[in-house]
Amino acid sequence: MACGGCCCSGAGRLNADNARFLLLAVLIALYMLCGAAVFSAIELPGERRAKQRWEERLQNFTRRHNLSRAELRDFLREYEEASVAGIRVDDIRPRWDFTGAFYFVGTVVSTIGFGMTTPATVGGKIFLIFYGLIGCAGTILFFNLFLERLITVIAYVMKSCHERQLRRKGVLPHDGRRGSGTSEADSLAGWKPSVYYVMLILCIASLIISCCASAMYTPIEGWSYFDSLYFCFVAFSTIGFGDLVSSQNTHYESQGLYRFGNFVFILMGVCCIYSLFNVISIVIKQSINWILKKLDCRCCHRCQRKLFRSRRNVVMPGNVRGRRNISIETDIVNESDTDGRRLSGEMISMKDFLASNKVSLAIMQKQLSETANGYPRQMSSKQNGFSGGVGALAIMNNRLAETSVDR
Repeated sequence: MACGGCCCSGAGRLNADNARFLLLAVLIALYMLCGAAVFSAIELPGERRAKQRWEERLQNFTRRHNLSRAELRDFLREYEEASVAGIRVDDIRPRWDFTGAFYFVGTVVSTIGFGMTTPATVGGKIFLIFYGLIGCAGTILFFNLFLERLITVIAYVMKSCHERQLRRKGVLPHDGRRGSGTSEADSLAGWKPSVYYVMLILCIASLIISCCASAMYTPIEGWSYFDSLYFCFVAFSTIGFGDLVSSQNTHYESQGLYRFGNFVFILMGVCCIYSLFNVISIVIKQSINWILKKLDCRCCHRCQRKLFRSRRNVVMPGNVRGRRNISIETDIVNESDTDGRRLSGEMISMKDFLASNKVSLAIMQKQLSETANGYPRQMSSKQNGFSGGVGALAIMNNRLAETSVDR
């Protein structure tokens, strides 16, 4: 990255990471402010109208039945307490039988948390803390492993299609032997799919699953098709508002089949949307790197030019204070005053020449040792903002074209 290139030391890379983190925090804050403004403009008038209608109905009801507003409000508060325990006006399925409890733990470990069922006892709340701690961690691990296999399958299919396309064009031989297309075959061996194609495939897969699930929910739950699509996104993205919850009525036609289909659709939808979110995060990180590159600390370039001018004509008597610094782990050679004097055409001492040969000898010894022991040589000197990572980012690292360190 540009800002990371201003400094060769670890502190420079740390500063680049901090700049990326702070820029992301600022962008998320601005995104939340914009979202709050839009939702407030859309939803606030409807909330005020609903509150006005409720006050009119409450006033008419108390006048018609000769009740005080205080007595009626106390009764409504008691109903709210009963609602927390799972009691509703309409006839619904029991919340805490085995199937209802299984549906609840599914919303817990998947972090959906609809909120229509919550533990009301102290023992249930304590157990939920420890149960959710292990269950959520295990489910996140499952999602990461699913993402790893999904990216592998997509990459394999896209590579096969790319190879078939090259053979159709005559770039690669059909019998698989190396001929005139040796360079193309070598490049194909290291070919990786673009993150944008993977994002498009996951978008299409998520849309297909959501449309199929909505086609099931609309006639069975009695929702509109748009409400069913809305429920699919809220459930699959694990937002889980709880305003619409599937499989809550007492009886359904083909009840067992419907509940199984509901489970399969939610599982597939959550896995696909989770994978899609992580791929989109790669695109967001690319955008942040692009913004930082455009902002590129120009003062750092000016400082570099001034530093080079001040060093190029310096002659250090005796020993050289700034020998080349080499990292045996990465084979990175940091330029020093000696290199500056070489570029300016000045003579260097025999001591500097021997020091330079020692650096090259150290690199050669390390390469020979790795070759003899069969260890792959890992180049980590190229930083593109995607090396390393935690969780899903670490899984996708170097598997997509935009996250490859050799790109």
